[in-house]
Amino acid sequence: MLFSSSVFLFAFLPVVLLGYYVVMRGMRRRQNLFLLISSLFFYAWGEPRFVLVMLLSIWMNYGFGRWVHRRKRQCRYLTLPIAVSAGCNLGLLFVFKYLAFTVESLNTLGLGLQVPVIELPIGISFFTFQALSYVLDVAMDRAEVQRSPLDLGLYISFFPQLIAGPIVKYADVAGQIAHRQETWADFSEGCVRFLTGLGKKVLIANQAAVVADRVFAMDPAGLSVPLAWLGSLCYTFQIYYDFSGYSDMAIGLGLMFGFRFRENFEHPYAARSISEFWRRWHISLSTWFRDYVYIPLGGNRVERGKHIRNLFLVWLLTGIWHGANWTFVLWGLLYFCLLYLEKFRRLGKNWPAPFQWAGTFLAVNFLWMLFRADTLSYAGQFFLAMMGLNGSGGDGGLSGLYLRENAVILALAVFFSFPTAQALGKAFRRLRPFGLDLSPLWDLLYALGLTAVGVLSVCWLVKGTYNPFIYFHF
Repeated sequence: MLFSSSVFLFAFLPVVLLGYYVVMRGMRRRQNLFLLISSLFFYAWGEPRFVLVMLLSIWMNYGFGRWVHRRKRQCRYLTLPIAVSAGCNLGLLFVFKYLAFTVESLNTLGLGLQVPVIELPIGISFFTFQALSYVLDVAMDRAEVQRSPLDLGLYISFFPQLIAGPIVKYADVAGQIAHRQETWADFSEGCVRFLTGLGKKVLIANQAAVVADRVFAMDPAGLSVPLAWLGSLCYTFQIYYDFSGYSDMAIGLGLMFGFRFRENFEHPYAARSISEFWRRWHISLSTWFRDYVYIPLGGNRVERGKHIRNLFLVWLLTGIWHGANWTFVLWGLLYFCLLYLEKFRRLGKNWPAPFQWAGTFLAVNFLWMLFRADTLSYAGQFFLAMMGLNGSGGDGGLSGLYLRENAVILALAVFFSFPTAQALGKAFRRLRPFGLDLSPLWDLLYALGLTAVGVLSVCWLVKGTYNPFIYFHF
């Protein structure tokens, strides 16, 4: 079930809010149980059989958490329960996501193995990392063991962030599960945040996706330079507004039920280095690898060789996490190379700020092209097309047509990629022409603009326009 769907907006969400605030009001245990059942129904909407995988994950990790807790009370080493927990969780992820890819890769050596056909449960990478976070946070004394399997089930399966993040660490919400406080201020903030994300997704990401999909469906050998660049830029904006829009909606929905999730995006395309980009992009994934892989390995507080090893392992795993394809592996390793050059060769440190930004954005754009390509061969050909080295001539005016049709969308995509709207709002509030306070006027304009975004988004959805979520694949 998509957040940006009529079923969710006009059926599922109203029913859940009504049940939570009217039927179950004042009964925290029943509210949590109601949210758990609602979340499992939400997950089972498309493929009911995969809810069994979710229930298996909940049951396994409840047991692992209790095991770790008992071992700690007995003052015994936690290596065994942590290793078994990681092995089972990652093993489950491997079977569904990577087994077929591994067999296909082995077959390139001439083994002739039968490739299994295994359908990927939606969002398995996200809820697996959340489940692992619970066990590791209990082991590291960041949170108390969860004695209620139902409350742990709510943490792992809570529908706002279930299938595309943000990845919520257990220590961040452990106290909120039983002791959160819902307020009208939070509910209102949640509605605003949800509408903002809906607008990002429906009005910008979906429109940019149409051009990106058309270009990437073409033979790259026949792409002109303008068309290749237009396709790559549209995908660059699509993936940002698609994923950050989903995160905004998830954070907003959490606020509606009293949960506060951490930010997942902070204008990453305004970054002036690759390091800064990854401090702003998919923050929950970056911090997960930092807290549970990078720092336990020693982080940057080790000798240079081990520091480089730690970076390499984190970015290799980051690439693998995103998908079972060699394009993702190469994508992660190229980010490792760029970070190595930044940290140890000071690449771009002395460049003027505009050149730092331009270099970072171009590098990110090129790597998104690799991220989008289905094969390494296609990625190589597309790169040649972007450089004008594929021998292709013109595109018959197709790039100009796409650009004219989507000029407004692309302008909005560029504008909202930077914190310019927030800066304009602050500047407007500080204006005092003739001693008048213009803050109420800005609040009115903001409310009217948000209302327009909501109405336009619903109109687009009713029309049945293109409406996938990129990160559902992960």
